Amino acid sequence: MPRPRARRGCLPIDGVLLLDKPRGMTSNQALQTAKRLLNACKAGHTGSLDPLATGLLPLAFGDATRISQFLLDADKRYRAVLRLGVNTTTFDAEGEVTRERPVRLTPREVQRALEPFVGSIEQVPPMYSAIKIGGATLYKLARAGIEIEREARPVMIHALELVSLEDARLELDVHCSKGTYIRTLAHDLGEALGCGAHIEELRRTAVGGLSVESAVGLEALEQMPDHEARVRRLLPMDAVLGHIPPVHLTHLAAQYLRQGQAVSARHGLSPGWVRLYEEADTFLGMGEVLDDGRVAPRRLLGAGRNP
Repeated sequence: MPRPRARRGCLPIDGVLLLDKPRGMTSNQALQTAKRLLNACKAGHTGSLDPLATGLLPLAFGDATRISQFLLDADKRYRAVLRLGVNTTTFDAEGEVTRERPVRLTPREVQRALEPFVGSIEQVPPMYSAIKIGGATLYKLARAGIEIEREARPVMIHALELVSLEDARLELDVHCSKGTYIRTLAHDLGEALGCGAHIEELRRTAVGGLSVESAVGLEALEQMPDHEARVRRLLPMDAVLGHIPPVHLTHLAAQYLRQGQAVSARHGLSPGWVRLYEEADTFLGMGEVLDDGRVAPRRLLGAGRNP
């Protein structure tokens, strides 16, 4: 299948933009808007946010799209506001109300209910999600009034903290693994509390070691004085991968690596993904520490590819 052509006049920009996505916009809409403002030829996001959600959405441009998977795999943090006492079809405020129940809870009761959700748990993906089962997208089936059985999936909740409880409004801070559905967490917690719940507000505050405090909104990006000012908001590709350990290679080892060979290097790391550098600071791309300690190339970027 032929690759789509880049539009005329676009620029080969490389880097990562930390975007603060606004409410009411899909992740792809936010991506396309930022891509237009930067006049970039190639771009991709690193894990979508629901239109209802706001917050940190790292966008990869150019060569950075080759490492976007590593941000997708990173842990996430959210600030979630739950409306207790009301269930909806979508598990959030955009769905139709399916059931209402009275709410009579104390912070201590909520705290006790949170405890079983911390650690390794299993979640059944919501029908209103982009997961495909048997070739069919779940949210399309849900819109057609069709519900099918879904298998539970393991996720990790590293921390689940009660921020505030005011009447039927419950605010939580969530630190979780990739693949966690906060809407499902809200629904399941509501059932555990006996009153039901759905997500009323959701904000992603961190991805890996990246914080929304360093992000820029689309409106602020558009109001910057010129294109150069917008490009200066981009981070170097390796700057967003601080959660992955680095390995520094000699010039000779880097040459062999570019030829696709696994090389020996001093690192003291267990098998797994690593950031690769030639000498001190030339970022080559991503590699993998093998069982025998050698480092193999996996996703080399412009500086690391064989000329």
